[in-house]
Amino acid sequence: MPKYYDDKEEDNRACAGIREDFKACLLQHDCVVKEGKKPSECLKEGHCKALQTSFFECKRSMLDARSRFRGRKGE
Repeated sequence: MPKYYDDKEEDNRACAGIREDFKACLLQHDCVVKEGKKPSECLKEGHCKALQTSFFECKRSMLDARSRFRGRKGE
């Protein structure tokens, strides 16, 4: 189960759940923990790519005029 369901304070920002999972993935990845690199450097290397894409799609759906009437996909 995603981490954001367990005892978290309420975050009402758009795509908050995907944001939390993406952040946790980056900060707990071996690239950051063992190699001591910055999360931005690990992103450029392609780590956590699926969550990065999901987060991008969620944010983009907020700007898409067609989906503004249907609601966001990721929430």
